[in-house]
Amino acid sequence: MPLALVDCNNFYVSCERVFNPKLEGQPVVVLSNNDGCAVARSNEVKALGIKMGEPWFKMKDIAEKHGIIALSSNYTLYGDMSARVMSILSNFSPDQEIYSIDESFLDLAGFRPESLQDYGQQIRKAVRQSVGIPVCVGIADSKTLAKLANHCAKKGLAGKDGVCDFGRLDKRQLSSLFAGIEVGEVWGIGRRISARLSELGIETVEDLRQADPEYIRQQFSVVVERTVKELNGIPCIELEEASAPRQQIMVSRSFGQPVTTLDDLSESIAYFTTRAAEKLRHDGSVAANLCVYIRTNPFKPEEPQYSRSLIVPLIQPTDDTTKLVRAALEGLKAAFRPGFRYKKSGVLLMGLQPKGAIQATLFDDPVAQAKSNSMMKVMDQINRKMGQGSVAVAASGIQKRWAMRRKNKSPAYTTEWGELPTAK
Repeated sequence: MPLALVDCNNFYVSCERVFNPKLEGQPVVVLSNNDGCAVARSNEVKALGIKMGEPWFKMKDIAEKHGIIALSSNYTLYGDMSARVMSILSNFSPDQEIYSIDESFLDLAGFRPESLQDYGQQIRKAVRQSVGIPVCVGIADSKTLAKLANHCAKKGLAGKDGVCDFGRLDKRQLSSLFAGIEVGEVWGIGRRISARLSELGIETVEDLRQADPEYIRQQFSVVVERTVKELNGIPCIELEEASAPRQQIMVSRSFGQPVTTLDDLSESIAYFTTRAAEKLRHDGSVAANLCVYIRTNPFKPEEPQYSRSLIVPLIQPTDDTTKLVRAALEGLKAAFRPGFRYKKSGVLLMGLQPKGAIQATLFDDPVAQAKSNSMMKVMDQINRKMGQGSVAVAASGIQKRWAMRRKNKSPAYTTEWGELPTAK
């Protein structure tokens, strides 16, 4: 059963380059919320030795020396570009698993083995022409091997022009290739397991592939045993075409500056709850309770520290923004303590269940429920058409003094009418 893993190259940076071609060939780094640390790097930045997660303040000197361009993260743009890439990929197989924002597995069963390398190139060309994003394609008989093939394609270890099909290599070539790759590059082998494997003399992918699965299960778990089988071309991990329904929805952010008042905290909590409720309705779910949390900055031990989370049960499961915001603000009032400089707040919706599966009770008010459904539907339609936040609860505020720092954020080129790129 050949599978392809299609992975976008330096995805966030590539999204920025689609709309700003001047960034091509330039060292570019995309920063996390509040412009804190690197979450995406161009190849030029990687070559300078800057690691993923490196704090921006630590790399300012090297950035100035080498002209690194730092951009604030623009997740609205990245999410929309991801949807476009996945839509293109869906044309190449009836069975697709969207694994992450920039990765997708495709089932290539039924294709002629000798045609897969060319098919991978067609995939690359289609995504590049339609969306402008460069991708690499790894093809193999299991998901673990497909991930490894994609790694080889990106590193130029095997294959050609960004496509690596392990089916084109014989056993001797595969063994030689795997013997040169550290075992930590295998999907699911983290730093801790990698260190333990090293103690057992298993240093490379080939070492792990040749290991006795029974022995590996005794030393680790059935999960690592399954990895050994997958490395030997025995599929143990199924393609998941539909993602499992979410059990929780979390929305939280660090503030651009410390927040000290209940009013500002209330605005942030109302805003985060509104965003969480939108996701809840998008999933067709309702929440049975929610958790509100606030905390100060643990990286400033010289300041008084305080953190508190508080669960608020709901009388009835709901997806109504107004009811969820009201409950969240009640929880915040109970959790808030004056005299602290708060750094972060958040809301977690829990006890999610399909909206259509709610049991009716004698205390239900069908008329009020119908009004609530209509109001939320109109609210979502307006925000989709006019832009996020066009209609919101007043409690979420207007000025948002607590908002994140995003000094170098690019426009929402594909989702906001007022920010469409201009052709000259």
